[in-house]
Formats: sequence, C-alpha cells, structure tokens
Amino acid sequence: MALLLLLSTVSWKVEKHYCMGRLMDVALFTDVDTCGMDMPMSMDDENLGETENSCCDNEVVFVEGQDDLKISFNDLDVEQQSFLVAFTHTYLHSLQNVKEQPVPHKLYPPPILVKDIQLLDEVFLI
Repeated sequence: MALLLLLSTVSWKVEKHYCMGRLMDVALFTDVDTCGMDMPMSMDDENLGETENSCCDNEVVFVEGQDDLKISFNDLDVEQQSFLVAFTHTYLHSLQNVKEQPVPHKLYPPPILVKDIQLLDEVFLI
C-alpha cells in the first residue's frame, strides 16, 4: 500500500536523446547527456542533408504526481460507496475467530489389534 502511494505521488520525468534517428541516451529524473552534435549541420554534405533524421532530437515524457490526497467518503459516487461498505464488512467478518469444533471420537480408545492384518493379507506399503 505504501509503495502504491509513493508511486502515485512522485512526479516522473523520462528524457530520451536521439541522434540521427538512433536512441543515444535515456535518463530518469535527470537531464539527458547529449552526443555533442546539437549544432545545425552544414548543407555542404548532401548525403546527410537528404536523410529525414539528420539532426539530434530530445523527447521528454513528464508525468505529474498527485498532490491532493484527501479523499472523503462523500466524494465517491453511490456505486463506489456501496462497494467500499460491502468490502469492509466482508473483510472484517472474515477475520473473526472460529470456535473450535468438538471432536466426537476424542474419548473413545482405538480398537485392540489381535492380528496384524497387513501381514495376513500380504499387503505392504512401499
């Protein structure tokens, strides 16, 4: 539960650096390291100018965490409230102690063995 709370409240930032269309670096929470080719390329080189991804790109994915964690019971709709009440009731009643059931043959002694029946029937457990 604590891990779920931590993951929902922390803001996440993932940065990716692409150079010539290839993924060069990925960084979580920090700035990405560049390859040093962020300068615009000259048009003298015709082969590199023709390709579509001839320069560097940075892609940033940012997921903002939740700041307001106070949720009251009245903020939930009727279906969620009924589910929460039913789940709580069921969970609390499943944890009650079960009374120990009486054993009906507890006071009766086992039968007295006159002969070894397994040996007479030649039935052996392996």
